[in-house]
Amino acid sequence: MEKENIHTISNYLTFYRFVSAPVIIWFIFSGFQNLFVLFIILNLLSDALDGFFARRLNQHTDFGARMDSIADKVTYALAITGLFVFKLEEIQPYLGSLLTFVGLGIIALTHSFIKFGKISSLHTYATKAGGYMQGIFFFVLFVHRFEPVLYYIMITWAILSVIEMIIMQIMIPEMKPNMKGLYWVLKRTRN
Repeated sequence: MEKENIHTISNYLTFYRFVSAPVIIWFIFSGFQNLFVLFIILNLLSDALDGFFARRLNQHTDFGARMDSIADKVTYALAITGLFVFKLEEIQPYLGSLLTFVGLGIIALTHSFIKFGKISSLHTYATKAGGYMQGIFFFVLFVHRFEPVLYYIMITWAILSVIEMIIMQIMIPEMKPNMKGLYWVLKRTRN
C-alpha cells in the first residue's frame, strides 16, 4: 500500500483550523465578538480553500478527509457556541430548529463512531452547500442583523443534509471519504 503524502497545502489549511480553535474559544469567553467573527470567517474560508486545493492540485488523501471532517465539527461547535454567547437574544425564538440540527448532528456523529469507529467524512454535496449557506448566514448575522428568511433556508438545508448523512451511514458498509450523496449510494446499491 502506497503511503499518503500528508504534507499538502490543503492539509496545512485544515491544520490551521485546529491551531486556531483554542484562540477562538478564548475570544468567545473573553467577549471579543469582532475577533471571534473574524477568525470564524477565516476558518470557513480555509475550509473552502482546502477543498479547492485538494481538487485543483489532486492532493486528496484519506488522512486529509478525516482531519477536515474533525476540523469541520470543531468549527461548527465554535460557531454555535459563539451564537449562544453573543447572539442568544436574536436566536432565542429559533432555538427549536437550531437544537434539532445540533441533536441530529450528535446522532450522526455517535452513529458513525458506533458503526465505523471513526468520525464520518462523507463530504456530500449537500453538506458542502450547507456549509456555504451557514457561512453566509453567520456573516450576515454578525455583520448586519438576523435575517429570518436566510435562517430558515440555512437551517432547513442543514437539517435535511444531516438526515441524508444519517441515512447514508445506515446504508453503507464502510466509511469512505467524499461520497457525493444519497442518490449515488442508492444508484450504486441498485447496480
